[in-house]
Amino acid sequence: MIKSSNTTEKLSIAEAKTLKGIGLSSKEALELITETNSSIFSLLALTDKIRVAFKGTEINLCSIVNAKSGLCAEDCTFCGQSSKYDTSGEAYPMVASGEIVGAAKEAEKIGAREFSIVTSGTKVGAEKELETLSKAIGEINSSSGLESCASLGNVSKNTLSELKEAGLHSYHHNLETSRSFFPEICTTHDYEDDIDTIKNAKALGMYACSGGIFGLGESWDDRAELAMTLKDLDVDCVPINFLDPRPGTPLEDAKHLSPKDCLKIIALFRLILPKKDIIVCGGREVNLRDQQALIFSAGANGMMIGNYLTTKGRASEDDLQMLEDLGLTPRK
Repeated sequence: MIKSSNTTEKLSIAEAKTLKGIGLSSKEALELITETNSSIFSLLALTDKIRVAFKGTEINLCSIVNAKSGLCAEDCTFCGQSSKYDTSGEAYPMVASGEIVGAAKEAEKIGAREFSIVTSGTKVGAEKELETLSKAIGEINSSSGLESCASLGNVSKNTLSELKEAGLHSYHHNLETSRSFFPEICTTHDYEDDIDTIKNAKALGMYACSGGIFGLGESWDDRAELAMTLKDLDVDCVPINFLDPRPGTPLEDAKHLSPKDCLKIIALFRLILPKKDIIVCGGREVNLRDQQALIFSAGANGMMIGNYLTTKGRASEDDLQMLEDLGLTPRK
């Protein structure tokens, strides 16, 4: 426990602990976030040091393809692909394996090292979809240097096993928010279903990627609770998304987070999970605005490059230039 009335001393104690690879407790991390509210750069100096100690100066770049869009029966209040809301979002069935592979090759050209196939809906449906995915994964592995990833919802352990057999390296499945706040965000499936999916991926020896989306109305306690849940699950990678409100959803009128709060959220996760990969994904452009370069000082060691599921991302040239300007290099 960090016990000191002096902010400098608290930062020093936190540094000693985290550089040993021991994450702070939720109470300790939140206390430090609060203490440094008016002096965020002292916090970023610490989280930057933690990132460099465990992740060096290489940055993971990942990219995705929206392989099946819309028509989702879930009622996640932030999602423009839910059939529960009138979002006018694009909807189409699973695309052909060749289209997925083509998107992967484009992702490799812009510098990505990991490529994720994302589908809308609760899970993979027909056997034909699984065949398409397996074929695409095999071709991506054989024709590129990319690591393959998939984000397909709450799939069974048997389905995950088939995908691993096809060559899938990583499985991504966000918890989205804390267990406490989840009923405010989704009522069409249970939080434990998401937990089980992550456990199944870990049990099969897959690289497990799980994080959340912030700016949903959750509290700082919810954010720390999510970080502790991910710590307990021993996930390998934590993607951090910031809400970019979608028209027609219940959260369409939500305000963007401030750049300062975005940086503090990244820092919170780095303090609790010092050794894990932390990847900043959707919503960074509209929430962080001109402060995007500070995500690495806040503790992130990766970012998504290219477009997102239903929104455009920043030009890849700008992201690569940002890394070069900071003296950082894409991980190969």
